[in-house]
Amino acid sequence: MAVAPLRGPGGLGRQCAALPIARASDGSRSIVLVTTRGRGVWTIPKGWVEYGVPASETAATEAREEAGLVGVVSGTPLGVYTYEKQLDGGRSIQCEVEVYEMQVTGRLETWREQAQRRIEEFPYGTVADVVHEPDLARLLRLVLQT
Repeated sequence: MAVAPLRGPGGLGRQCAALPIARASDGSRSIVLVTTRGRGVWTIPKGWVEYGVPASETAATEAREEAGLVGVVSGTPLGVYTYEKQLDGGRSIQCEVEVYEMQVTGRLETWREQAQRRIEEFPYGTVADVVHEPDLARLLRLVLQT
């Protein structure tokens, strides 16, 4: 969904993200990551905060569109991280991302960005080593206690 970036304090782009937690039948949990469309690096589903839409609702929408995931999203963010988002035309913007926990309850057979991304589950202990953004890795280590 093409949405003009809202700006927060200091001119940072405002984004929100889902941290999708999948539970296996044996009770073990993992984090579902997606690849970015441009560089193909691992990250969590995220997108621009939309004016008038709760950030947690937008995070759920991004998880559905980018990874085909449905679930229950917390109304309170787990934390915040920053990264440099690459835009069209070689430009970039520094973004602040609020991250919301999402308990995955289902997976769609087809979804909007299915042909543009890969999705994969990673164990709690390795997910921070796989993501591309260093500040996201730091947040994951903190909230997942790995």
